[in-house]
Amino acid sequence: MSRNLIASALLFTGLCAAGVAQAAAPAAKISMAHARTIALKTAPGKVISAEYENEGGGWRYSFDIQQKGNVQEIGVDGKTGKIVENKSEGKVDRD
Repeated sequence: MSRNLIASALLFTGLCAAGVAQAAAPAAKISMAHARTIALKTAPGKVISAEYENEGGGWRYSFDIQQKGNVQEIGVDGKTGKIVENKSEGKVDRD
């Protein structure tokens, strides 16, 4: 019985954690492809990494773009499509 109780508790904990993880990332109003286009207009180059993340109190797309001798990080708001970050990371990606 103790074994079943522990197994049930672990299953419940896992399901709750999965639900929290899914609920934590709201759907973006703009697509990753649209955000990528916005980012590349701001900083032309080759996208070397892309993610949807919660940073600075809101959800955004983050792109690291390789340019000549520089990696530029561009953040695009997931709701509005506005640029929320535009910073140089130097010659290599530091994230």
